[in-house]
Amino acid sequence: YAVAAILMIASAYLGDKYHIRGPILIANSLIGLIGLPIMAFADSSSVRYFGVFLITAGGNANIPVSLAYQANNVRGQWKRALTSALFVGFGGMGGISGGTIYRSQDAPRYIPGVSATIACNGLVIVLVLCLSGWYHWANTQANKGKKILEGSETFRYTL
Repeated sequence: YAVAAILMIASAYLGDKYHIRGPILIANSLIGLIGLPIMAFADSSSVRYFGVFLITAGGNANIPVSLAYQANNVRGQWKRALTSALFVGFGGMGGISGGTIYRSQDAPRYIPGVSATIACNGLVIVLVLCLSGWYHWANTQANKGKKILEGSETFRYTL
C-alpha cells in the first residue's frame, strides 16, 4: 500500500496542478491493466508479486481521482452530495461482486476474476474517454457562448 500511497499523492498533485482528472484515471487504469496479466500468467512468484504491486497502486490511486473527477463536474451542494453518495455506493458493489467473481475453484490463477477485472479497467478507460470528450465539447460550446453548463455561465467541466 505504500506504493499505492505514493501514486495517490502524485496523482493528486498532478491533477490539481494541471486541473485534469481524466488522463490520470486512464494512466492509473493502464497501470492496473499491466499488472493484472503479470499477476495471472507469470510463472515466477516474485514477478507475480510485482504485478500485485501494480494492481494495488493503480486501483487504489484511482479511488480519490475518480471521486474528484465526479465532484469537480457537478455543481451545487445537494447534487454533489447525492452523486458522491451514489458513486461510493456503487463502488461498494465491487466488493460484493468480488466474492462471486474470484471463486475458490478457480485458484490459483483466478482467470475469470482476472478477466472481469481487466474488462472493468478497460471500461473505465472507455467511459473516461467518452465523458472527457463530451466535457471538452461542452466546454468549447460554453466558451463560444452557445451553452450554459450546470446553470452557470462561468462553470466549466474538469477534464
